[in-house]
Amino acid sequence: MTKITAAITAVGAYVPEYVLTNKILETMVDTNDEWITTRTGIKERRILKKEGAGTSYLAIKAAEDLLAKKNLDPKEIDLVIVATATPDMPVASTAVYTATQIGATNAFAFDLQAACSSFLYGMSTAASYVQSGRYKKVLLIGADKMSSIIDYEDRATCIIFGDGAGAVLFEPDEDGLGLQDEYLRSDGVGREFLKIDAGGSILPASEETVKNKQHTVFQDGKTVFKFAVSNMADVSAKIMEDNQLTNEDVQWLVPHQANKRIIDATARRMGVDESKVMMNIQRYGNTTSATLPLCLYEYEKQLKKGDNLIFAAFGGGFTWGAIYLKWAYNSN
Repeated sequence: MTKITAAITAVGAYVPEYVLTNKILETMVDTNDEWITTRTGIKERRILKKEGAGTSYLAIKAAEDLLAKKNLDPKEIDLVIVATATPDMPVASTAVYTATQIGATNAFAFDLQAACSSFLYGMSTAASYVQSGRYKKVLLIGADKMSSIIDYEDRATCIIFGDGAGAVLFEPDEDGLGLQDEYLRSDGVGREFLKIDAGGSILPASEETVKNKQHTVFQDGKTVFKFAVSNMADVSAKIMEDNQLTNEDVQWLVPHQANKRIIDATARRMGVDESKVMMNIQRYGNTTSATLPLCLYEYEKQLKKGDNLIFAAFGGGFTWGAIYLKWAYNSN
């Protein structure tokens, strides 16, 4: 019996029109373009300004882009997963709404939250559903409206994050392409270093929490950076070692776009040349769950069938991991 693997067969994306540049940020907080660029590699980020539009708006746009490119009837989709740290609202699932809005009426849907590792964990989840043999088409969307949870008077966080969405379709493959291996980790020690204090069950919203700005992201930058550098590099090196891959065997590193210095450190540890590293942090900043699929979207035309891709991410919680995937199609 032929072994079924789960391959990515289509990619879509969406970023909002409004561009928040470092120059504009200079007028908002005590910072400057050189400082931001040197420390993060970010020049600009996209912000969703449309009134009443949340993460689902971004997710729907990315999904519609994929459906149009693939010429796919949404009724064929079995499952929709939205990886996000910024759902439209508590309780009512963003994925369920997204699925209905794109016409995926035969699919079930759910949200997946692992901070900046959400899409990576989502890849593992989507692939598992396909490999089980029960489902043929799983749509995985990474989408975040980070501007909704950022304090634009906090220069430690407002320079980093942007809004965006990317989508991929997972389908069965019998040629050994698609997801090959994964190494996913988490550690609750990170809970205090990257978080939103209020709005959850521990500290529900109140006049006091709003006044104290406890509904926006807090990050202990130095601690998070230290953990991210070592852990993203470690898991990337481990997955290469586990699969007997040399730096020559790896065509592309697809890293979470949090900080250029973290990406560079991961590439160095893997021995992968800069020309093999997908990078768009300079244009979009950290779009959290959307960084990995946005990279795929931008580099799709350069990908060749059989290429070895290593995905790596690190997020709040802490959550992190790496995935080894063989690319399943030629775009050109």
